[in-house]
Amino acid sequence: MANTLRWGILSTGRIAGVFARGLKESQTGTLVAVGSRTAAAAEKFGNEFGVPAGHRHASYEALLADGDVEAVYIAPPHTLHAEWAIKTAEAGKHVLCEKPLTINYASAMAVVEAARRHSVLLMEAFMYRSHPQTAHLVRVIKEGVIGEVRSIQASFSFQSGYSPQGRLWNPALGGGGILDVGCYPVSIARLIAGAAMSRDFVDPVKVTGCARLSPDGIDEVAVGCLEFPGGIVAEVATGVGLNMENVVRVYGTLGWLLLPSPWGMKGAGAYKMILHRQGAEKPEEITGRADRSSYAYEADAVAEGVERRRAAPPAMTPEDTLGNLRACDRWREAIGVAYPAEKPENMTLPVDQRPLAVRKEAPMTYGQLPGIDKKISRLVLGVMGHGPTAMALADEFFAQGGNCFDTAYIYGGGASDKTLGSWIKLRGVREQVVVLAKGAHTPHCNPKALSKQLLETLERLQTGYTDLYVMHRDNPEVPVGEFVDVLNEHVKAGRIRVFGGSNWTMERLDAANAYAKSKGLQGFGVLSNNFSLARMVEAPWDGCLACSEPAWRPWLEETKTPVFSWSSQGRGFFARGKADDRSDKEMVRCWYADDNFKRLERAKELAVKRGVEPVNIAAAYVLNQPTPMWALVGPANMGELSSCTSALSIKLSAQELRWLNLED
Repeated sequence: MANTLRWGILSTGRIAGVFARGLKESQTGTLVAVGSRTAAAAEKFGNEFGVPAGHRHASYEALLADGDVEAVYIAPPHTLHAEWAIKTAEAGKHVLCEKPLTINYASAMAVVEAARRHSVLLMEAFMYRSHPQTAHLVRVIKEGVIGEVRSIQASFSFQSGYSPQGRLWNPALGGGGILDVGCYPVSIARLIAGAAMSRDFVDPVKVTGCARLSPDGIDEVAVGCLEFPGGIVAEVATGVGLNMENVVRVYGTLGWLLLPSPWGMKGAGAYKMILHRQGAEKPEEITGRADRSSYAYEADAVAEGVERRRAAPPAMTPEDTLGNLRACDRWREAIGVAYPAEKPENMTLPVDQRPLAVRKEAPMTYGQLPGIDKKISRLVLGVMGHGPTAMALADEFFAQGGNCFDTAYIYGGGASDKTLGSWIKLRGVREQVVVLAKGAHTPHCNPKALSKQLLETLERLQTGYTDLYVMHRDNPEVPVGEFVDVLNEHVKAGRIRVFGGSNWTMERLDAANAYAKSKGLQGFGVLSNNFSLARMVEAPWDGCLACSEPAWRPWLEETKTPVFSWSSQGRGFFARGKADDRSDKEMVRCWYADDNFKRLERAKELAVKRGVEPVNIAAAYVLNQPTPMWALVGPANMGELSSCTSALSIKLSAQELRWLNLED
């Protein structure tokens, strides 16, 4: 027996009424409250759908404060979904959010992280995913009835009159076909491709598209092409300015399927799929029956998933939602559609629309560097991307207590510097954060290029100084004194607080610091070589050096030089490394070796004992060294970021450190 749930509905628009009617057919749900922007709208909705008196709230905040509500259906316009889904999770209530969960992948990450942090179920409301027809379709594909899937066609479109201020046509409200209904064809294509590969879903490896845009720049009609692993291709189509057939076709090596009504049903009744077997004279009908509406099934899927905090596929899981929005982002990018809220100058607040702040329960730990009067988070966030995703990751890192950010002159042709600079300015946190900037990468590793790049980096960052400046490479043809001299010039000018070298040898570092001492100058204060539990078999890039080999240990212990380690977790080796999986050629080249697989096995063994993941043990190995260590991390999403921060609480003894490194 599934859990029963007491529901509140946030917003009183058309789709809110549709869900309320569906909830009446649910086997598990009861509508107990509604929240609207006005008392009049809440009263009207309450009268129509039988909401008890005293639970017809004139604000969304009041709905979330209602102690009788266990789950909330979120139904305002697209651009409000993220804010209220996060606030619902923070209120400790399960979240069913109307599709799309948010307007893009970046803001969806923040919602998923909020649900994880507050241990509530989060489900995106693609009602068709909970309908029996969809589960039946998955079975048919997995059973190989049409052979191996090769091509998918899916469309969902309708014709509405052009209304520049209306929700469907207004860029400020997330208008256009892709977000409103185009996300359906994308989601079913990913579902079918996944079923063909015996997975819950699979993400496309390539997304292209074309479109007819409205005068305001939203997708009036759009067509996309999705390429999946295994050679499966999908054609998806949508629009708010054109009626289409709105069916799904799946073509395989033994025949093809037609779904005449793929997007769910309004009530109980029969459904059918039409099977065209290769060589058969007539098509066959594959039929089934639903005993309630798609929205009732959707509400029941939430209730059934509450205990494990996730719905059962083919209903939407958080990972499925993230993949779907990422694919929709790529489709919009291909046709040149971006919303005002996605422009850097408009991202003045984090996704939850509250001023940026460190959470009370933030897990971060800190260290200090001579010459810098700020505490420095032991994890350092690499700013490798740009746009909304990079901004959202920076917000989450800061909220978790992170304040040190790594950027470089060459990253993204300057996009890294510019993104970090925009984020710092928009959030007003320059004196709260520590910027680690890098320059002088080969072949431009000389004093003149260093100065030129530093000045350009500071301009991109929109700041007068960088807390830490690290030379990206060394150039043995240049006397170390020349580098020390020019770096001290910038220190004297106030552009640098502390400087250091990345991928430098201990001999060159000793020589540089000996020169600085003899001249009464500031020396190299940090080292940024690789330091990892995994031995670097081969450098990922030319000129890279590790300082975790035995030869470095005495030097590090004697000099106490702080290390800011890159690839501290072996670039995914402790998460994805498998001796029989050689698909990641870069990982194989740089990290695959018998001794590393022994370290991986020991990390797995210790992870089981500690109740963590092997990658967390690898990060803790770096952070628990007897010499000062910081770990540079480059999470692709908030899930990976939270995995990184979980390593901060793991304490390893000297004996465990030796054992992990095969020294015992």
